[in-house]
Amino acid sequence: MRTTYMAKPEEIKRSWYIIDAAGRPLGRVATEAARLLRGKHKPEFTPHLDSGDHVIVLNAGKVVLTGRKLEQKYYYRHSGYPGGLTKMDYATLMDRRPEKAVYMAIRGMLPHNRLGRAMLKKLRVYRDNQHSQQAQKPQTWREVQDDRTEGGPGS
Repeated sequence: MRTTYMAKPEEIKRSWYIIDAAGRPLGRVATEAARLLRGKHKPEFTPHLDSGDHVIVLNAGKVVLTGRKLEQKYYYRHSGYPGGLTKMDYATLMDRRPEKAVYMAIRGMLPHNRLGRAMLKKLRVYRDNQHSQQAQKPQTWREVQDDRTEGGPGS
């Protein structure tokens, strides 16, 4: 009889990755970041633990929304008071706070519980390509992906 491997919190090793969002669709960037934050790219992925890595998203201001989403898609928020619903179209949101648009897209793809909130603490989103996490020696995710696929079957 085989048992399913479950990682223990002290066994989890966390890395730092950079995702460059310039010229890429918002949803594609968000799914990639959510997958890294959740830890689904690791063989020791455990659904009930936060086994993910830290993610830095750069160039949020240059992310692309396809189709007519800039005019047709809205960002809603509520103050908690009657009649307190405000909405903003994504053209305005991307102009004023593109980091918020990327953050909200990634947040919606994570679990909606305390585990998801813990994962979200490992996310950092920046409008341009400047970040303050040089000390953590983050790797670019595209380069890591290319390294992993070079020596695999079929090459």
